[in-house]
Amino acid sequence: MSYQVLARKWRPRRFADLVGQGHVVRALTNALDHDRLHHAFLFSGTRGVGKTTIARILAKSLNCETGVSSQPCGQCSTCLEVDDGRFVDLIEVDAASRTKVDDTRELLDNVQYSPSRGRYKVYLIDEVHMLSGHSFNALLKTLEEPPPHVKFLLATTDPQKLPVTVLSRCLQFNLKRLQPSQIEGQLAKILSAEGITFDAASLALLARSADGSLRDSLSLLDQAIAFGGGRVTEADVREMLGSIDHSVIMDLLDALAALDAARLLQVVASATERSLDVDTLLQDLLLALHRISVAQVAPEVVDALGDEQAKLTQLARALTPEDVQLFYQIGLMGRRDLPFAPDPRSGLEMILLRMLAFRPASVPGGEVRTTVARSAQPASAASVASTTPTAPPLARATTSAPSKHTLDSTQQAPTRPASPPSDWAGMLAQLKLTGLVRELATNASLDAYADGVMRLTLDATFAHLLNKERETALKETLQTLLGQALTLQIRIGSPAAETPAREKIRSQDERQQAATTAIAEDPNVRSLQEAFNARVNPGSIRPKL
Repeated sequence: MSYQVLARKWRPRRFADLVGQGHVVRALTNALDHDRLHHAFLFSGTRGVGKTTIARILAKSLNCETGVSSQPCGQCSTCLEVDDGRFVDLIEVDAASRTKVDDTRELLDNVQYSPSRGRYKVYLIDEVHMLSGHSFNALLKTLEEPPPHVKFLLATTDPQKLPVTVLSRCLQFNLKRLQPSQIEGQLAKILSAEGITFDAASLALLARSADGSLRDSLSLLDQAIAFGGGRVTEADVREMLGSIDHSVIMDLLDALAALDAARLLQVVASATERSLDVDTLLQDLLLALHRISVAQVAPEVVDALGDEQAKLTQLARALTPEDVQLFYQIGLMGRRDLPFAPDPRSGLEMILLRMLAFRPASVPGGEVRTTVARSAQPASAASVASTTPTAPPLARATTSAPSKHTLDSTQQAPTRPASPPSDWAGMLAQLKLTGLVRELATNASLDAYADGVMRLTLDATFAHLLNKERETALKETLQTLLGQALTLQIRIGSPAAETPAREKIRSQDERQQAATTAIAEDPNVRSLQEAFNARVNPGSIRPKL
């Protein structure tokens, strides 16, 4: 007996066997069981998600010899013939190859005749959006007033190309792209039933490569079984797909976190020597950055396995959210421009070096940090100058002109102020806070600080920012600043004093109002208004920095 590919062998025969399309199954099941059947159904969605499969199960449900039901018997001659694709009253049409109006008219000439064997004559038109305009016009009248024994099942990957006159006459069902976890579960079920050994990491790779299509994943699985000689392993699947070993991505991220340019170039050289695809490597790096960003705000939803989960968590702590977002954007734009690079390797190297070169020289909250990447030889302390907090967001961290914040090479920055600042905003200006910890601090007010106990009130509007991890990070930073152990108590409520965040907003509003008033009272502006009947656009007014 000839081999049957997995996509055909495991094609669902019942609604219960479908994966990931519960919203469609529910609607069709209720319609069949309550005898509320429309005459035309439109199934849309990307390739391989089950459009024609659902249409065939629906055709089987309509014509099963046991009666119209959402659970066809699967044993009668009608059910078996539908499954085999030879039921005479199920007319399947590939619209991509029959686009002419004459083909459509020939098809519709037989609509008026009763079904030969079944209860309904079912027309399944695949890729219906490929029909010509004249073909749609020929189909429209039949769709509007079909004979009672006819049902139309239309399938398309591009519903936007269908005329609204056709769409308005159909029940529309949008099929979802399957999640990787859903595809992995189905692949595991199939491999277990087939008695083929596999590992979870290999299925994760196949599911990701399938891009939401279960049929594509089964085709890849067939290929992986053949490639591995009857076994499905991560190493074989990576080699078959040309995937990048995830350790390469983690090495790149470690080098980015350490600002180590030399190590970055070494990892790229090693990857290109192994003939790894540069575009695929950059794509995997972007996926990893996305997962790190998710881990920073919602670690419980990161989909990773084993050691990879621990590594992502470590990188999420080592990198600031601002850096992750910047790296992602630079990588995204660099991938678009990669075809214009002199060669793939140099293009990738420039993208990675750009991530280091354009790291923010200053971050909100007053922290000034150097962003000079480490070279193979360590630089002297005197050769690296800090930038001022007023530097542009994407400026280089090294400048030739010193500012009032520049530290002399013989000068040591004080580790502890003589006395704590008298106001909370002044204290925050000396703290090295970033991300959500900074947001927590700037939306709180200082109630009291005495005998090693500091009491803060967090604005109730920002209560979601408070958790144990951020509270601990703020406490440790305050202890470093004050040079002593500290008990930090944070309550949620209405701050008695103005928080730094509200003070900043008020200050900006006052400056904006002052700028608007100054423009309105400027005699030159008034002269222009009178001479040219001009008006001032309030949105264009910006206060001086």
